[in-house]
Amino acid sequence: MRLASVTIPDGGTTAAVQHPDDADGAWHALPAPDLSALFAAADADGGWDAARLADGAGPVVAGAVPVLPVPRPGKVICCGLNYGEHIRETGRELPAYPTLFAKFADTLTGPTDDLVLPAGAQWDWEAELAVVVGRTLRRAGRDEALAAIAGYTVANDLSARDWQYRTLQWLQGKAWDASTPVGPVLVTPDALDPTAGVDVVCRVNGEEVQRESTATLVFDAAALLAYVSTFATLRPGDLVLTGTPGGVGVARDPQRFLADGDILETEVSGIGTLRNTVRLTPALTSLTSLTSLT
Repeated sequence: MRLASVTIPDGGTTAAVQHPDDADGAWHALPAPDLSALFAAADADGGWDAARLADGAGPVVAGAVPVLPVPRPGKVICCGLNYGEHIRETGRELPAYPTLFAKFADTLTGPTDDLVLPAGAQWDWEAELAVVVGRTLRRAGRDEALAAIAGYTVANDLSARDWQYRTLQWLQGKAWDASTPVGPVLVTPDALDPTAGVDVVCRVNGEEVQRESTATLVFDAAALLAYVSTFATLRPGDLVLTGTPGGVGVARDPQRFLADGDILETEVSGIGTLRNTVRLTPALTSLTSLTSLT
């Protein structure tokens, strides 16, 4: 089953479902303005049940176009260094525990939105499989975490590498507003099994720069959700990014970063493709000292 937040004729949005047996691929309205609202309502009404919601779907939405599926996650948790090839290209050993960092809801943008970012930073691509939480999790085991997955979507954890490596903490390179495209749809676990392996692919101007199967993840989706839930409660609509494969620009020789006008495509097989254009604005004045701010 495929779920999305889609446009409606009056200019707003609605949560919607695409039934697998619909030959025309029509989107049917669900009773919420977007998937974030749908998750909140379902949680208040006894828990997430995709099949029950789909059975109560409304009319076809004319001219529906998928937008950012979960615009208001309470948490956006990301895992770095989660594919063997990517770990090796950074010169590190395989981790015993997930390398985690957080983003904010403000970092998210839609599947076809322009990426409006300041010039002068080293903007790098990171194609990822993302997981959307469907039920509240606290100190969950693997089986409970697996059952709590509402679905999977596509993300690109765009990173400003020069800012990321200013300190040992990555936040300042990862949390730029509207820098993380997500979408276009959410595919439920009955229709997609990343543990068996789906391809995560990134292309820049049509050139493939990343490709890897999720079967090679060090920590899969259920493991990540269970681990995170030991210290932070995960709630319906929260988003967890599972990490990027090898092939990032900073690890190339010579290094390569995104330029103004570049077309960035991020694909996960069985889900869909993000297609975003990079639009670089005037360069930032780089802070070499914070003395003037104190």
